[in-house]
Amino acid sequence: MEVTLLGTGDTTGTPTPKCGCDTCGRADDLGVERTRFSVHVRNERTDESLLVDASPDFRYQFLAHDVPLPDAILISHVHFDHLDGLGNAYRLLDDVPVFAADETDPVTNRSVAETVSEKYHYLDAIAVRPVSPFEPFDACGFEVTLVPVEHPPLLCYGLAIEDPETGAKLSISGDTNYGIEEPSREVLRDPDLFFADGIVSATHAEHHPAGGDHADDGGTYRTFGSKHMTIEGARALAGDLDADTYRLVHLSHYIPAEAAFETDMAVDGEQFRI
Repeated sequence: MEVTLLGTGDTTGTPTPKCGCDTCGRADDLGVERTRFSVHVRNERTDESLLVDASPDFRYQFLAHDVPLPDAILISHVHFDHLDGLGNAYRLLDDVPVFAADETDPVTNRSVAETVSEKYHYLDAIAVRPVSPFEPFDACGFEVTLVPVEHPPLLCYGLAIEDPETGAKLSISGDTNYGIEEPSREVLRDPDLFFADGIVSATHAEHHPAGGDHADDGGTYRTFGSKHMTIEGARALAGDLDADTYRLVHLSHYIPAEAAFETDMAVDGEQFRI
């Protein structure tokens, strides 16, 4: 399993356009980027590729990184920074299945699969394949399982990708706070590689209208507001799940420059073989 992080940033990315903050400046100095989230997973046995989330930066990401176009796509939820890259299927992809959850979201009254199907009804190149959480399905020769996570107010999903022949396992938290229920954690547990959503440091909770949540015994918030984990929370979840290796993703430019590029904080283009 060859895993490439195409996009490791939050909804504005780093550097953020026209931003003069120290963190964006530091990214420029280092020559690194964090575009909107997307993960490319290639099955070296079958030479097929699964794309997890279709970033609005799709075109740029596939120009910047030496990976093949996807044979299948999975969409974790309907926020634009994980979905809108599907528009690139036009004149670029052909007969690509797009997997998405079939649960009806009480907020939208549609499932993720239905939203994708309605929004991109004009794209003959994609075929939406509804799948049920906790029910493994085959994609590109991998066994993939979606699990519900906590990203209020919308339904959102993490996932585990396993190679049934080699036993290699990649887990992705999805956009989530720290309060993931145990059945979902069990599916994600014991990965060779884990990508954990961690948007800012816990100290930033004081700037959020909702503050923080899921404090540890020392009072450190593991959730920023209600939708995303803090960096501390993401690291804690990696430990909870006994991940062999992990990287923090969905990182924002609000992380102080001196801490924003620590070893476990991913940047675009990192590649792993598991």
